[in-house]
Order: sequence, then C-alpha cells, then structure tokens
Amino acid sequence: MRIVFMGTPEFARRPLKKLYDDGFEIAGVFTQADKPQNRGMKVCFSPVKEFAIEQKIPVFQPTTLRDGTAVKILSELYCDLIVVVAYGKMLPKEILDIPAFGCVNIHASLLPKYRGAAPIQHAILNGESETGVTSMMMAEEMDAGDVLFTEKVIIGSDETAAELSDRLSRAGAGLLCETVKAISNGTAVRTPQDHNKATFAPLLKKEMSPIDWAQPAAAIKNKVRGLIPWPVATMELGGKPVKVFSVETTGDITDKPPGAIVSTRGCGLEVACADGTVIINELQAPGGKRMTATDYLRGNPV
Repeated sequence: MRIVFMGTPEFARRPLKKLYDDGFEIAGVFTQADKPQNRGMKVCFSPVKEFAIEQKIPVFQPTTLRDGTAVKILSELYCDLIVVVAYGKMLPKEILDIPAFGCVNIHASLLPKYRGAAPIQHAILNGESETGVTSMMMAEEMDAGDVLFTEKVIIGSDETAAELSDRLSRAGAGLLCETVKAISNGTAVRTPQDHNKATFAPLLKKEMSPIDWAQPAAAIKNKVRGLIPWPVATMELGGKPVKVFSVETTGDITDKPPGAIVSTRGCGLEVACADGTVIINELQAPGGKRMTATDYLRGNPV
C-alpha cells in the first residue's frame, strides 16, 4: 500500500516516523510552506519536512490544494491511501476521492467531542479529566467522518497542553499504524459519529491570554495549563503584562477582591480569585527569562 502523508508540526512527526519505521511505503509527504520563526525570523522547515528529507522521502509544499496542482501531484504518486495528521489545510473533495482506500485522519480528541484546530488545549481549558486520539475516515465536513479506532488518555491534574500533546502524539502514532494495517487487511470497521454530540475547539487567540481573576481557582489553573506553549496566560504585575507558566490552587479563603495580591511570602505569589487564592509559581516578565516567582520577586518587589 502506497501512502501519502500530510502533516506539519512536531505532533505529526512521530506518526510519520512510526509509519516509516514499521515498513509502510511512504510515496510522498505534503507539509505547510517554510516559515520564518523566532526573533531572528530564520526560515525553518517543519518537523515533518525535516524527517522526510532525512529519509529521502519526496516533499511537496503546495500553497493551496484547490488550483489543481496538488491533484496532479497526488495522481502521479499513485497513492492508495492518504494519511493526515495536523496538516493545517482542509482537503477538498477532488483530493478526498483520489486514493482507492480513502483518506484517514488522526485527531487529538475522542470524536465527536472537540472537533477543530485546538482539541488538546480546549480539553484542558474546560477541565476535562480524559481525552484521547481518534482515527477516522475523512469527509468534506471538518472532523465529521466515520470513526475507525479510538484510544483514551487520562489528563494529569498538572499537565500542560504541551505535555499532553507529546503523549497524544505517541498514542496517535500507534493508533495510526493499527488503523493502516486494519484498512490494508480489510478489517477496519467504520462507525458514524453522532453529530448531535459534536463540540468544537477553535483556534486559540492572543486575546485569550489575560487571566480573569473573577474566575474560580480551578478555572485559572486550567487556563494557565491550557495556553502553554501559546499564547500563554498573562497577568498585570507592576503595570506590566507578565506571562504565567505555573499556578497551584491553595484551597484558602480570603476577603480580598479578585486580582489582589494576598501574599508574597513562601514559594510564590499568592493572588485572590473568585473562590479563594492561587499561587503563581513560574512567570516571565517582558524581555526577561522564564523564572520562579520567588526569583522574580527578589528583583521586583511587589
């Protein structure tokens, strides 16, 4: 079975590597265009492209999938199956119809829950205790295709979106190979989703960063965890927007209003919220380095 793999970020690199290591024939890789990154704005390859180049797998980076170029490339690759993992583009019907075995997607949630671009982050933001990965046959509607396999994953109480993403990538890699083998053997069973139970996880926005101290402590902790590595939760401290990377709930009660600093003693910065207090353990001031709140307070008394 000849497979074309479509993916872009680090989350997709591990499933591609697993397919390659397990001996599946990768006819080509589609990934997003190279983009400038970091302060130096150096043009960087996607993690998927880097792996494909290392293994001498042909790489294709069409700017659009709707002008006929991608259709021509895929037709010439004679692929039997297209696998999509965090590619970042919707596949039009003319591409979905090309491979004889269809197009398979690995999605980082238990569908139909959390369809969309940011399922990992929204699961944490909403305080979920479990999530998972789903393999599905792709349809024209986003994340609405028939489910093939799922694997549940428990979310750690202190786990960030970045940490959970790494674990789900590993789970997705194994699930993908299981799925491809079942499709090849003719044993894959398709289960239609209950569209009435669908929920959505849209792209994150920078505007989501400021912490609302009128929220309960648990919701504030979930926000901090869910917005790592981007856009990162923020608070105002000394008139400056400070990034917050780690908080813990205390269970303490205070008569101070939400957002007021309760204490700077101990191991962090204690702040009042709707139902008590939280302690800021790790933060980063503008232009500074990520550090413990204790270290920050030594040079920046509040």
